[in-house]
Amino acid sequence: MSEVTVVIPNWNGMRFLPDCLSSLEAQTFRDFRVILIDNGSTDGSCEYVRSAFPDVRIRRFGSNTGFCRAVNEGIRMSRSPYVILLNNDTVCSPEAVGALYEGIRRHPKAFSCQALLVRADAPERTDDAGDLYCALGWAFARGRGLPADRYAKEEKIFSACAAGAIYRRSALEKTGLFDESHFAYLEDVDIGYRARTLGFENWLVPSAVVRHVGSGSSGSVHNAFKVENSARNSVLLIAKNMPVWQQILNLPLLAAGFACKIVYFARKGFLGEYMRGLGAGISRAPAAGRGGRRGKFKTYVRIQLELWVNTARRLQVSSLDQR
Repeated sequence: MSEVTVVIPNWNGMRFLPDCLSSLEAQTFRDFRVILIDNGSTDGSCEYVRSAFPDVRIRRFGSNTGFCRAVNEGIRMSRSPYVILLNNDTVCSPEAVGALYEGIRRHPKAFSCQALLVRADAPERTDDAGDLYCALGWAFARGRGLPADRYAKEEKIFSACAAGAIYRRSALEKTGLFDESHFAYLEDVDIGYRARTLGFENWLVPSAVVRHVGSGSSGSVHNAFKVENSARNSVLLIAKNMPVWQQILNLPLLAAGFACKIVYFARKGFLGEYMRGLGAGISRAPAAGRGGRRGKFKTYVRIQLELWVNTARRLQVSSLDQR
């Protein structure tokens, strides 16, 4: 059995797969296998992979089941103690898989360790140095657009971006897998938050460098599908992970955060989609809330302090460019 399994969700990502899979073939660490979960692609992705990368195991769905269902299937198919989730629009440095593996083994309380994601078109610039979540109800990528060399230190983050991160199977058995009701967007923040409430940690491992195109499947930073799903999931994330007392405590900031988003997406021409997403999230929140929040009170207090710190960090950023 391999120590690591790399799971790649794919939906019509043929244009990215040659570089992504070739970068895995060039890894200095070799004790891993690759599983491609295809979400009903019609662009010849599976046929290409079977021909060019015959060692890659493929599971093909007949339709787009979403990111969460795809990666969950890959995790279930694997047997290794560690699982790396990797977007199809990425290219790994030769040391990336080994660095993530060694990184998570260095931190026994780690639920996940994230690679340093850099921009594919400007690798000297950061794409994501760890996801942060704040009391405004916003998740955002730390360091986006800033020089990548600012993030050379291995350090704790709020949650790992699943575009390039390793997860400990024994911890996943305690947290549960990705919430498939999310379909896509904020699912990695949700599971990282869930892990935090149970006392686990999430880390950035900058020695693992992964180039990331970003929005490779959805095609743009903002689109109707992404805006609606992200809005819905932002509400579910709060309902599932914050106890009622914490929701009340954060209510003024959460209200301000959602109000800012309404104005922002109205200006971008996506007000209808954003409001539909909020409505869907609010309608599902009571049921979602009944399935979460299992941590100790002192753990939630520590998380709350971090949410306030992250709010201050977020307010230092001038644009609403969060994920």
